[in-house]
Amino acid sequence: MRAVVQRVLASSVSVDGQIVGQIGKGFNVLLGVGQGDGQKQVEWLAEKIAHLRVFEDENAKMNLSLKDINGSALVISQFTLYGNCEKGRRPSFTDAAHPTTAQKLYKDFIEELKKYDIPVETGIFQADMKVEITNDGPVTMIIETPQKVQEKEQTNQTENYLGLTEKEMEKFNREAQMLKRNIALRKQQKENKNG
Repeated sequence: MRAVVQRVLASSVSVDGQIVGQIGKGFNVLLGVGQGDGQKQVEWLAEKIAHLRVFEDENAKMNLSLKDINGSALVISQFTLYGNCEKGRRPSFTDAAHPTTAQKLYKDFIEELKKYDIPVETGIFQADMKVEITNDGPVTMIIETPQKVQEKEQTNQTENYLGLTEKEMEKFNREAQMLKRNIALRKQQKENKNG
């Protein structure tokens, strides 16, 4: 998952000229869901955003979180965060999750953020939205769920597939890594001998 998080004094989102979500001080969160994302990514990102310390304390230091200031979040779906612009001039969106999956995880993220007692306003999924932001600072961060969260999710899927317990899976992975190292070492020895 990817999120563009902006510290705001106020933010609102409109659809067809009507405001559908509006907050005062807090975060405007543009949220993108990618291929392979799941509940682990939802939980990690919600926890990170709820506790991210980027609001100023009495000494004008970034030391307070959204929870600390009793701030709100305006969460807006944004599949274009997964637009790949490396080739050509038209972005490719193949890395974005299917809309059905994206909508579910978008809603799950909102509910997860609410668990931290953060008031959450939203846009409308897949609607043509107009967003107004009074960025405070400006402070803007791009947050992406780390690879290790995704790897853990993949490990769990492999574990289910093989029918192994967590300890058995750890042993399996250790032995696989050792075998890989031994093969690389033998290959290197063979190349040195022939060279």
